[in-house]
Amino acid sequence: MRRQGLSKVAAAAVTTASCLWLGGCTSLGYYAQAAQGQYSLLAQAKPIDAWLADPQTSEQLRNKLQTVREIRRFAVEQLDLPDNGSYKSYVQLPRPFVVWNVVAAPALSLQARKWCFPIAGCVDYRGYYDEQEAQTYADSLAQEGYDVQVAGVPAYSTLGWFNDPVMSTFINYPDGELARLIFHELAHQLLYVKGDTQFNESYATTVEELGVERWLQRRDDAKLSAAYQVFAARRQGFLALLLKYRAQLDSNYRSGASDEEKLQRKAQLFDALRADYQQLKQSWNGFAGYDRWFAMPLSNAHLALIGAYHDRVPAFRALFQQSGSFVAFFAQVKKLAALDKGARDLALDRLQASIAKQ
Repeated sequence: MRRQGLSKVAAAAVTTASCLWLGGCTSLGYYAQAAQGQYSLLAQAKPIDAWLADPQTSEQLRNKLQTVREIRRFAVEQLDLPDNGSYKSYVQLPRPFVVWNVVAAPALSLQARKWCFPIAGCVDYRGYYDEQEAQTYADSLAQEGYDVQVAGVPAYSTLGWFNDPVMSTFINYPDGELARLIFHELAHQLLYVKGDTQFNESYATTVEELGVERWLQRRDDAKLSAAYQVFAARRQGFLALLLKYRAQLDSNYRSGASDEEKLQRKAQLFDALRADYQQLKQSWNGFAGYDRWFAMPLSNAHLALIGAYHDRVPAFRALFQQSGSFVAFFAQVKKLAALDKGARDLALDRLQASIAKQ
């Protein structure tokens, strides 16, 4: 029942496109691992219908795949997200994440290092299908003086180039979180602005939030809604904590203090962040779901991308309120995407200001 290997034409397309979502190819070795990793995903995936028909498929996986099909149908019918072959197949991976992203930032700045490439534009990370390869590259950046983070990623979008499969790296998420992830990645397939990470991620985060709100209403399951509200509250609390310390670190780096004083203050702030997180965990009755974020020594790289996913969400929510429907909203977002970055940021500033006045 396994799908046959990809054709040579398809394999060539994988090789050509792999750099798009992994941040480009700056060396033959990186190019090869990107192409091989994506090719492997597509070759191993088989249709959800085949998994459901297989008597060896566990009941837990069967139920999750049925839920994915419901989420996928809702995304098309209620959210006007792409109706294509993505999330209609499933692949079992022998690792906890599909890729590991390397993020880097200077020792006294929260500005992420960018890797710029012809197709994707400038992106704030570089992805690897092998954790050790990611760590080796991160170590080389650390030797150059960068703060670095290696972060496991459960899913990514190929932006419509290929049919993205459901993966074992996220299939066992609670249903609300599973829906959130699928809505987010499908939003990327609908729209992607070359070189503007903040725009792309804040837009997709807005779609995921709006989508889950409506999906939960449709499900009308009190237990499911309550579980998701707990998750969302914890996520919001964690985000607020990170934004608080990001602002303090940014203020420190912009101050007139000496570099030595800034580094000392930086260490104090990260110590305080760890302590505040422990207090936050106590309010969650010991929930440790974010402990992995603290597994590596904290650095600027940990906070460099936080704003990309959330800073512009209020602006996009304001745009959705003005639009009144997902069809109209996507049309307005596409108009923003067609502007140059300066005009686009100004338009988002105005939308954000409209929320503040309410």
